[in-house]
Amino acid sequence: MSRVLNAFNALTRRGFRRNTLRAPALGFSTQDGDGVLRKCVKDSAETLVIGGGCVGVSLAYHLAKAGQKDVVLLEKSELTAGSTWHAAGLTTYYHPGINLKKIHYYSIKLFEQLEAETGQAVGFHQPGSIRIASTPVRVDELKYQMSRTHWHPTPQFLIEPEKIQQLFPLLNMNKVLAGLYNPGDGHIDPYSLTMALAAGARMYGAQICPHTPVTGLTQTTDGRWDVQTPHGTIRANRIVNATGFWARELGHMIGFQHPTIPVHHQYVVTATVPEVKALGAELPVIRDLEGSYYLRQERDGLLFGPYESEEKMVLQDSWIRDGVPPGFGKELFESDLDRIMDHVEMAMEMVPVLKNADIINIVSGPITYTPDLLPMIGPHQGARNYWTAIGFGYGIIHSGGVGKFLSDWIMSGEPPYDLIECDPNRYGNWTTVPYVCAKARESYGFNNVVGFPKEERFAGRPTSRVSGVYELLKDKCSMGFHAGWEQPHYFHKPGDDIGYKPSFRRTNWFGPVGRECKLVMEGVGVIDLSPFGKFMVKGDDSHRLLDRLFANTLPKVGQTNISHMLTPRGRVYAEVTVTQITPGEFLLITGSGSELHDLRWIEREVCEGDYSVSVCNVTDEIGVLGVAGPKSRTVLQKLTDEDMSDAGFRFLQCRSIQLAGVPVRAIRISYTGELGWELYMDMRNMRSVYQALMEAGQNEDIDNFGTYAMNSLRLEKGFRAWGAEMNCDTNPFEAGLDYFIKLNKPADFVGKQALLEIKAQGLRRRLAFLTLNTHDTDPEGNETVWHNGQVVGNTTSGSYSFTAHQSLAFAFLPLHLILEGQQLEVELLGHRHPATVAKEPLVLTEPSRTRQQRKSKT
Repeated sequence: MSRVLNAFNALTRRGFRRNTLRAPALGFSTQDGDGVLRKCVKDSAETLVIGGGCVGVSLAYHLAKAGQKDVVLLEKSELTAGSTWHAAGLTTYYHPGINLKKIHYYSIKLFEQLEAETGQAVGFHQPGSIRIASTPVRVDELKYQMSRTHWHPTPQFLIEPEKIQQLFPLLNMNKVLAGLYNPGDGHIDPYSLTMALAAGARMYGAQICPHTPVTGLTQTTDGRWDVQTPHGTIRANRIVNATGFWARELGHMIGFQHPTIPVHHQYVVTATVPEVKALGAELPVIRDLEGSYYLRQERDGLLFGPYESEEKMVLQDSWIRDGVPPGFGKELFESDLDRIMDHVEMAMEMVPVLKNADIINIVSGPITYTPDLLPMIGPHQGARNYWTAIGFGYGIIHSGGVGKFLSDWIMSGEPPYDLIECDPNRYGNWTTVPYVCAKARESYGFNNVVGFPKEERFAGRPTSRVSGVYELLKDKCSMGFHAGWEQPHYFHKPGDDIGYKPSFRRTNWFGPVGRECKLVMEGVGVIDLSPFGKFMVKGDDSHRLLDRLFANTLPKVGQTNISHMLTPRGRVYAEVTVTQITPGEFLLITGSGSELHDLRWIEREVCEGDYSVSVCNVTDEIGVLGVAGPKSRTVLQKLTDEDMSDAGFRFLQCRSIQLAGVPVRAIRISYTGELGWELYMDMRNMRSVYQALMEAGQNEDIDNFGTYAMNSLRLEKGFRAWGAEMNCDTNPFEAGLDYFIKLNKPADFVGKQALLEIKAQGLRRRLAFLTLNTHDTDPEGNETVWHNGQVVGNTTSGSYSFTAHQSLAFAFLPLHLILEGQQLEVELLGHRHPATVAKEPLVLTEPSRTRQQRKSKT
């Protein structure tokens, strides 16, 4: 220990500032022999990528390889400058996100063949990796992740301590309980990787121009971009911001405040360790989850990198305020080893040979974080033909897959698969600088925390996005975070076990959610639905625009329906509630998480089709209350002169009413499937309307309910949810949305031709409704479905039904396994639970029950 500390102290005194392990960038100079800059760029480009790190170069490579002409990449200094050159270069198949596994998988497969393709060595090592579990809850986490991986091609195995020691014989096994093993994982040299991608890009016709900073951006009237550089102006059909920790500065040129921030990340490299050198094979990378560090072999020594807690980690927040210092590119920060000594000691305990290792290098460099640690990938709402590929905390492993993902999207006009968790439009004006800083601190410290389902993170909350009833509800419930909004998940009563207590099993929310489901099924409940995205569309071409966008027919004036926007390939891009308020004036309602995602899609169609319409985002101005349950009509009738009877206010009708003297737009609809209304009002009136409802409903025992109960109720009614049962990975027919797709309507809606082809060819899979036999664990979605020992599908969402008293799930299955009564198994926490394909819905909706009762009477 003292030997290592002495080495650390000596390095600190020397103040390491440059990484001596990386070679300087060579071979792409824009300077003549006399040092005078020469012009190397074209006057025009189809796609202009700004930023020469591994992600930007990967995109240029993939676009050029796909056959796009006039691909240009501009780099302000040298390729790899910024974060790429000093990265530790870790590569892994593992990711807790479902579709981000595809990004990682593609990257590794690309890295495996890139040297043969380009002739450039990439320094790719694949000794595998092991995530170490040293507590029982960590073992549960590994089992949870295994249940979400079997239906992916990712190689991943849960292994016992004996196998771990065999793979990594230098570990102290005293605390090791299990490991998650990914063969094929490892590390790659970031500099060599980037140069190989650059060689490939140039080989396929892309032009790469280092020492060419962008000095200005101006959009033309037709949506193209004039990109100013010291060598002249390039007109580009689209631009991609791939500038790493310069992303905010480039965004500022066109009025964006991208929520990215550099953080200090340190890793340590040792000299040769005799015990390591004596091994016959390279050690796998280990990730000690409790110690919050990674460790890999570097030549015959070790490389060790920790993630400090949010109290100790350091943000380079001055760069947000003052900008990145001019000339910063291949510089490093001063190391601060006091910050990581707790992790050093834990690493020495886990890998004892570290105690006697000599330290030869310390790297402390900037990497870019977003508030939720995920990158921002795709076209940006608010500026035509402006794309981002920024915010990469793990740019090396993301580089290959993201380059391919964006290239496919640019070439085809739609994302190749769903990746909305990385959509740049998940952020908005509510992502202030203090919020970004607080969340980046939290996310850095959360790198290795247990990844529970229904996870909540509390730093930086609340934002400016609070509804008119937030202050009334915040102390009565457990709030969830949805696109900046605070929204009740469930409400607690005296005697309840309160507080955020995450678990892989049923926890303290289970009882309260059951109580709320009973409330809605038997009485009347109120829910805050203000986070819905809300758009007003009106104008001469509003009918023509929406008929083009939606696969359903448009509702009549005063009517509402459920409609879907599809991609050209016939995938479900969005689910929207459409109401025609007055002739040619429509209210569109979408989910909170897809607000700007959907708005961008609509605005793009408006521009490309030259429609005479206005599209206004009114999300923050309009508050929404849902009132649901068999007694909801009684309560509402006390507050209005409007006829709220079944004959007077039909299902899916919309009407402007006065409720307790406040103007409200009421729609008879409820995502619980019970009798209910959604009430839309000025956010400033929301508090008074809520209080009037609660007072009027005292005799009916009115109470609050949250989103957990709504999810349980919608599942037992067979309601699909966008982002789960439908997204850009699914077509509407396999998701069971046939009722909402009108192939015979005259309008040629987006995706119509693709759906005709899909229908002609037939489906290979379809959504099925499952009941499960479980004890204290319920499906969440994305679990593996088994049949006769084979993986046959995956769940999309799940919950416990408090009406039917059993666990439920939707799952995609091959057609021969979707018949009612089919026996299957769903994997939960390492156990395969019996499941049965059931007829849906398990519980009839209120309109269906009403029709059934009328039919019985007649």
